[in-house]
Amino acid sequence: MFRIRRIYDDVLPVNQTALEEVRGIFDSQFPDAPPSDIEHLADRLRNPFKKRFRTILSVAENARHHVTGFAIVLHEPVIGFCYLDFLAAGKDVPGRGIGAALYEFVRDEALGLHANGVFFECLPDDEDRCSDPKIRKLNAARLRFYEQYGARPIVGTAYETPVPDGDTDNLPHLVWDDLDTGKPLKADMAREVARAVLERKYSDLCPPAYVRKVVESYRDDPVRIRELRYVKAPADHKLAEPLRPEPIAMAINDKHDIHHIRERGYVESPVRIKAITSELEGSGLVETITVKEYPMTHILAVHDADFVDYLKTACANAPEGKSVYPYVFPIRNATRPPKELAVRAGYYCIDTFTPINRNAFPAAKRAVDCVLTSADEILEGRRIAYALVRPPGHHAERRSFGGFCYFSNSAVGAQYLSQHGKVAIIDVDYHHGNGQQDIFYERSDVLTVSIHGDPDFAYPYFTGFADERGSGAGEGFNLNIVLPEVQDGAQYREALAKAIEAVRKFDPAFLVIALGLDPAKGDPTGTWSLGPKDFAENGKMLGALQLPTLVVQEGGYRTRTLGKNAKKFFRGLMEGIHAE
Repeated sequence: MFRIRRIYDDVLPVNQTALEEVRGIFDSQFPDAPPSDIEHLADRLRNPFKKRFRTILSVAENARHHVTGFAIVLHEPVIGFCYLDFLAAGKDVPGRGIGAALYEFVRDEALGLHANGVFFECLPDDEDRCSDPKIRKLNAARLRFYEQYGARPIVGTAYETPVPDGDTDNLPHLVWDDLDTGKPLKADMAREVARAVLERKYSDLCPPAYVRKVVESYRDDPVRIRELRYVKAPADHKLAEPLRPEPIAMAINDKHDIHHIRERGYVESPVRIKAITSELEGSGLVETITVKEYPMTHILAVHDADFVDYLKTACANAPEGKSVYPYVFPIRNATRPPKELAVRAGYYCIDTFTPINRNAFPAAKRAVDCVLTSADEILEGRRIAYALVRPPGHHAERRSFGGFCYFSNSAVGAQYLSQHGKVAIIDVDYHHGNGQQDIFYERSDVLTVSIHGDPDFAYPYFTGFADERGSGAGEGFNLNIVLPEVQDGAQYREALAKAIEAVRKFDPAFLVIALGLDPAKGDPTGTWSLGPKDFAENGKMLGALQLPTLVVQEGGYRTRTLGKNAKKFFRGLMEGIHAE
């Protein structure tokens, strides 16, 4: 068993290891290739148009995440073609399916990029052009492999002529795969492809006069393609549709429904999860993954131990089937907290409507497990992962809970990812993300951005002001974008653009989105009027950052539209993050 995935950069440890293994396969399979073909691969991934081609690296990995093969494709979006630079499987890989799977992946990806075919070079299989019979036999095997897909050499041009003072033996064909479209290759297109390959890939070998000679040799229109030599007809590799991007990994809190507060008006209810899953499951956007269990150390990395101990103890000792609500709010004297657990709730809580009960702690702990499971998917190379959780978390501060929140889920995820690079959190909930702000207020490695209703009228009222910018080392790394009571989609996107610009300047390795869907029209906790199209545009804008993205569910309480808005958001996010 193996999977094929795209490598976007060398930020993640799993990608760093993959690049090292790609280099090992490259060195063993292409010993005569110039070192420059591989040594700057990571730089080309980070700066995709450095060589006037966008470099795309796909790897095949076994169950242990070891690379068993790779394909490097150069994409030219203006002319509209893909050039297969290298494709190889490891020498010690059993079976012959890796190369075929990788090439089919490349073909599917090229179709998704709207390319006018895949071009690449193959060495000749004719005796008059390759004198060594052993090499000729290997060349023939490669051409036979590609003929199965209908890919054949372009003939009747000067592409195979030697460069000045170059070798005259074993010069490559330029091969074309029409991706089963049946369309002929026009001369103008072929000239542009040949010019781009020779001027960009072989700029140090091909003088301008040689390039001009080759380009002008494409006189046939359409260009002539060699007849099939090894197969009677290409195998059935029809491409029904463009390759879909890898689905979003979705971790659902499988214990969320034990936290069911039945008091009238408590809008943070289990039906919220069902409303979202009913739209996302079966949409093709998500893949539900198994939630793993993680130690408490990850919660303690962002919350004070005395607060966590209190929450665990108070929930375990709550009356069976009943909830305790904070009702006394003493001055916070750390040396004299109230002894009675019910009274002490107000010592740790910021409001009167977030209850303590036996199921709150286990449900909140499982939400954190979902976030960390999703974060691990990101660290293993997944581009987007979604923690669909309740209770939410963005109002939980380092030593307090409130706003239906017990642990700061987004902060736990950001802290976990921050061990591997800088993290930006964008909180798009209607209410201020005071939890992330409080936890990271004095840190410069995590940028916290929150777009929310003015605390003059919106919960939590005491935090979220524009002049709260961080302190100490964190000064300038907290941004509150405060909005008025009336806000439509276009106005909201202006604020979102400011948030995205701040993230671009910060240049993080990871993005965490605290996804509140309560900016929606008709939400019982908000006053704004965003509709499904607005959520799609918001997702697209955030996806355009093209960062490994962890999405953590926060608010959103109008269940009639919750699922539709979530689906639109994720469709937009996918579109933006995979835009070419």
